[in-house]
Amino acid sequence: MTESRNYRLVHGGGDDTEIPHVLVVGGGYLGLYTARRLEKKLGAGEARITVVDPNAYMTYQPFLPEAAAGSISPRNVVVPLRKAFDRVRVLGGRVVRIDHAERRVRYEPNAGESETLHYDHLVMAAGAVSRTLPIPGLAEWGIGIKTVEEAAYLRNHVLNQLTIADSTSDPVTRRKALNFVFVGGGFAGAEAVTELEDMVRDAVRVHPTIDQDEVQFYLIEAADKVLPEVGPEVGEKALNQMRRRDIDVRLNTFLESATDQHIKLSDGTEFDSATLVWTAGVKPSPVVAASDLPLGPKGHVDTSEYLTVNGVENAFAGGDNAQVPDGEGGFYPPNAQNAVRMAPVLADNVIAALRGGGMTAYKHKNLGAVAGLGMHKGAAQLMGKIKLTGRLAWYAHRSYHLMAVPTFNRKLRVLADWTLGLFLRREIAALPDMSEPRQAFEEAAHPQVEDGHLLRRAS
Repeated sequence: MTESRNYRLVHGGGDDTEIPHVLVVGGGYLGLYTARRLEKKLGAGEARITVVDPNAYMTYQPFLPEAAAGSISPRNVVVPLRKAFDRVRVLGGRVVRIDHAERRVRYEPNAGESETLHYDHLVMAAGAVSRTLPIPGLAEWGIGIKTVEEAAYLRNHVLNQLTIADSTSDPVTRRKALNFVFVGGGFAGAEAVTELEDMVRDAVRVHPTIDQDEVQFYLIEAADKVLPEVGPEVGEKALNQMRRRDIDVRLNTFLESATDQHIKLSDGTEFDSATLVWTAGVKPSPVVAASDLPLGPKGHVDTSEYLTVNGVENAFAGGDNAQVPDGEGGFYPPNAQNAVRMAPVLADNVIAALRGGGMTAYKHKNLGAVAGLGMHKGAAQLMGKIKLTGRLAWYAHRSYHLMAVPTFNRKLRVLADWTLGLFLRREIAALPDMSEPRQAFEEAAHPQVEDGHLLRRAS
């Protein structure tokens, strides 16, 4: 199918507009796997499939901490959507309004005027975004680790702080640069703080004026434990691992303020830090609220065990933007394990709706949880019985995610990165200007000189 014909199918017109149109909102785990299965199992004349996402790729989020630490190249944790499909149309842009009663969405392409897309069947796979709190200074100075861009920026930023500390004799500037604060003790926070602590420990060796004792990592957690996903026993061992590495883990503690990069904690501690990483939870994508779909009490799409949206027809949802009942009075946790396993069930139920067949309920027993906590360190609970820490847990973490990352191409590239890491030292070059690539050109075009001194541009 040619590009121009695909375009006509999405926007209307042409001879094929009577073919049912399945619109997938989001190209993450659920969107990618669902669309791939629909493409595989549906004939070209049975349905036309469109995926809408602002990015041209799906991000394998469990690898983001390793990408931030330089163990995996950022480009190898993403899967190009267009290479994953043969007959699926991928639109780069955002769905900003869903009017399911009229079977239409308002779509804003990454460039150009907004448009209206019509559909017959809707798949809500929009995922989640960082859930922030109204903490003074957080929006101005914090950074998440939900996207590959954030992971790449965080790596460059952390390494640049070492350069700053190594290049000044001002003790206040040094102290601020060498304090690293992470908020949230779940998977994202624990993996991020330990992976980056590992990287900094390697990088300090080439900064002659910095002693390891000057570097301080903080992990702030409001609950009384870290890594609840791996269970209390393994979580306690992981906590002890972190503290033995001199990571200052504060339990039952809140971030109260980060104004002007001055950190205030609920236990009375105050200090300056140029690095504030926020991993304290997620919330459904904003497009969920900008719809007429039924929502649950926490803003998720209200979904049945068949991954259909309750109260409406021809709408399906799963993953981070949906609340899917687990049959025991609760809901399945919004993690990659569930999203990947929901996709074939969701796709098959869309096919059943198209063909008039019976639907299948989603049922999944948790297989366990694995976390990487730096090189040769980890925490894992498998099948509810096998509890691992240290090197064995690290092997379990890497083995599971190598199998789970989509496409053979990405598996091979990730494996190559890991293999090189066994023989070569970690790359520790900071590229801080990547976030503002035009700054050097602008300074060259408009140099600022005052009283014979070249002035540095404010970043």
